[in-house]
Amino acid sequence: MIARLRSLTTQWTLLVPVLAIVLLVLTWGRDLPGAVVALVTVVLAGSVLAAVHHAEVIAHRVGEPFGSLVLVLAVAVTVIEVALIVTLMVDGGDKSATLARDTVFAAVMITCNGVVGLCLLVASLRHGTAVFNPEGTGAALATVATLATLSLVLPTFTTSKPGPEFSGVQLTFAALSSLILYGLFVATQTVRHRDYFLPITRQGEVITVDDHAAVPSARTAWFSLGLLGLALIGVVGLAKGVSPTIESGVEAAGLHQAVVGVIIALLVLLPETIAALRSARRDRVQTSLNLALGSAMASIGLTIPAVALASVWLSGRLVLGLGATHMLLLALTVVVSSLTVVPGRATPLQGGVHLVIFAAYLELAINP
Repeated sequence: MIARLRSLTTQWTLLVPVLAIVLLVLTWGRDLPGAVVALVTVVLAGSVLAAVHHAEVIAHRVGEPFGSLVLVLAVAVTVIEVALIVTLMVDGGDKSATLARDTVFAAVMITCNGVVGLCLLVASLRHGTAVFNPEGTGAALATVATLATLSLVLPTFTTSKPGPEFSGVQLTFAALSSLILYGLFVATQTVRHRDYFLPITRQGEVITVDDHAAVPSARTAWFSLGLLGLALIGVVGLAKGVSPTIESGVEAAGLHQAVVGVIIALLVLLPETIAALRSARRDRVQTSLNLALGSAMASIGLTIPAVALASVWLSGRLVLGLGATHMLLLALTVVVSSLTVVPGRATPLQGGVHLVIFAAYLELAINP
């Protein structure tokens, strides 16, 4: 019975990415009726889950911390996020000027509070306390805080251009700084101080070998890499197809335009969220935090430069500066996250605190 279930799991993760591409070809550039939108949504969700599966196969093959880097799907997150943002900016006119800011900030709040809070809560409830490496997690948090401040807070206080916008020179500096910081972090995580980002035991010993399953072959890993690419292309294309429905639904419900950014970020980060929760259940909290903070870092450090480049040929404004309420939530997130990271251990209380901050963000997004 177990062998049959495994076989079914393998089959659907092979078929869904291919189905997503076929459906994408059939629906691209067309107005979709409600029944087709429902089908696209189901296949879209299946593609996300298939992407998680194939990313985990690749991650298990290459090992930690490179595995966490793959699971973060930094390039994939950027491709999906930028594709959705740019396509909506092209179609949205002036009302989409804040879409990049709203989506990136939503990604930060979802990862640093929603994903981190859930993982700490799950791990601490299941294993007593959540144990992780404060050196690596602290370095990741510092990088996320710096990127968020330079890209999302600073534009509110600059005076070269009216409104919370960067001038051309300032936007170039922010984009280059984001790329440099992200590249420096990747080098630190994978080369010079890779042991800081490996999961640890409750005695503080680094876990270098993960023996929960047999390591897949190189052929299997390459095959999963190809299917991962198909799944992510399907996610991008199908999400573009349902995006008008999302926007019209948000508008019909009388919700703020920022809710669109929240929905996009939730969709993009779903694979990382699932993978992080699985790691937390296995008491690999460091891997979960690598995923969460790495996703936030990729969302800012790679998306902002890409959107800045796209703004060269896109007409309209690019508003990146946060308002006072969101700056307050970002500051609270950084302070609370710092207090969570310093001890290297967390209880359900810390997880609950992060989740309450995330709930406050969602409430204010719906009811500003």
